[in-house]
Amino acid sequence: MSQNTFKRKLKEGNTPKGGPRKTIFTWIEEKLDVTGILGEGVPVQLVPPVGFLVLLALIYIYSNHRAENMVRKIEKAQQEVEDLRADVTTLEAEYMQSSMQSEVAKRAAQLEIYELNQPPIKIEVSK
Repeated sequence: MSQNTFKRKLKEGNTPKGGPRKTIFTWIEEKLDVTGILGEGVPVQLVPPVGFLVLLALIYIYSNHRAENMVRKIEKAQQEVEDLRADVTTLEAEYMQSSMQSEVAKRAAQLEIYELNQPPIKIEVSK
């Protein structure tokens, strides 16, 4: 049997144009040094499941972040509503107090307008 060989042998010093191409997998191998864990290279068949898990983790983190922000906004709005409710109650009490007859009479006395003590008189005109 014969050995498998190339039809044309590359001459020494002859390299492909542009040098070795950098792909995402070579970048991962260089940056993470995963040869100790994964062996000779990154198995390509693991990329889609790992990418899917990373996407799910990002979605989970994003939704958690949005939920916490929404809870903070709701608590802030509830506090504002409680403050406004207290203000309204105070204003209503002051209004009810100031609209009593005795309070109106006191304020009118400052303008030299006094309350009548006798009933009104009916005036009849004959034709």
